[in-house]
Amino acid sequence: MQQDTIMTDQTLDPQIHIRQLGENARTAARQLLQATTEQKNTALTEAAKALREATPRLLEANARDVEGVRGKKPDSFIDRLMLDEDRVNGMADALDQIAALDDPVGRSLATFDRPNGLKIERVAVPIGVIGMIYESRPNVGADASALCLKSGNAVILRGGSESRNSTREIVACMQAGLKAAGLPEHAVQTVQTTSREAVAELLRAVDYVDLVIPRGGRGLVELVRDQAKVPTLLHLDGNCHTYLHADADIGKSVEVVRNAKLRRTGVCGATESIVVDRAIADIAIPRILDAMPDCEFRGDAASVAIDDRIKPASEEDFDTEFLDSIASVKVTDGLDEAIGFVAEHSSGHTDAIMTEDDEAASAFLTAIDSAVVMHNASTQFSDGGEFGMGAEIGIATGKMHARGPVGLEQLTSFKYLVKGNGQTRP
Repeated sequence: MQQDTIMTDQTLDPQIHIRQLGENARTAARQLLQATTEQKNTALTEAAKALREATPRLLEANARDVEGVRGKKPDSFIDRLMLDEDRVNGMADALDQIAALDDPVGRSLATFDRPNGLKIERVAVPIGVIGMIYESRPNVGADASALCLKSGNAVILRGGSESRNSTREIVACMQAGLKAAGLPEHAVQTVQTTSREAVAELLRAVDYVDLVIPRGGRGLVELVRDQAKVPTLLHLDGNCHTYLHADADIGKSVEVVRNAKLRRTGVCGATESIVVDRAIADIAIPRILDAMPDCEFRGDAASVAIDDRIKPASEEDFDTEFLDSIASVKVTDGLDEAIGFVAEHSSGHTDAIMTEDDEAASAFLTAIDSAVVMHNASTQFSDGGEFGMGAEIGIATGKMHARGPVGLEQLTSFKYLVKGNGQTRP
């Protein structure tokens, strides 16, 4: 009960609190530099075991979180927040999968010899201390902690206030794993106040934090982008498109679009905009609507004329990440117009083309400058776990350092090791 009080205690001074977390994390990060792969893997498997054993407590804590927002937040938000036994097992499985992956730390990235006899090697090293700011999904805390741990980084979590009880239980399990492996428990910490000023302090903690990663809606990401003094790795919203080319297999496309939109509407890889070539629109659009009776469609004049179940769209609809059972529909004349439309409205997260024409697919894959571009597959595969990374800490939509799903390798930097035999510089 004391920990519950701490989590919501607004009497904590944010500046002092973040400084203490930062000092603890910096010390832990130095210790992790010497951690063995076996220790890190033990910490992860023991944390996975602790999560499974803590399932009743975690579900009880999560039920309190859900009850706190029921009636105040949309169903899509509650879906992201809510845990069940399968989702808890999924978190634990992800930890085991990350433990089974190769250790990214210490990889030799390049070696070269100089004429003077110096031998130089570039090796992968941890970034240091990661600040992870996220919203409602409790599993993000587990994924981020596991990825940071395996890549040798300490992490300070700041989950959404709505998930504070769930986050507390998850962090306790991660710390139990660290303790079992003889690693510093402060390698995984959580901000213990819901004060917004604590977020601002974390973004300014340049003496302690090496990188901040926000994961959530555009409002959160823009807040971090605009206020951070610490370097950031940004993930803007997922306004993802699926384009049905003239040579698309319509049956296959309907199944893929339904999955891409409705499998989970609240994830960033969900398709929000369906682009259909005019050559197949009369057939494809009604079949898509028939397959998705519970989805609301907002389309351009051409799509509305084809099927009156589609409501007229506003210009804003084509730039919106709905995160709900809503999709925009656009009819285009040919591949070039479709590429232009997607390029104009995409957030740069994930876009897909459905076609049996390999040349058209190649043109789309080349021309669309998003972090992930797909051919004949659901955009919901845009996920670190599906990419074989075990999990992801987010999907970066920028172009520096890391792009797309951010896994273990993307959470490392590098340093140069130089070995000589008494050389001096003239």
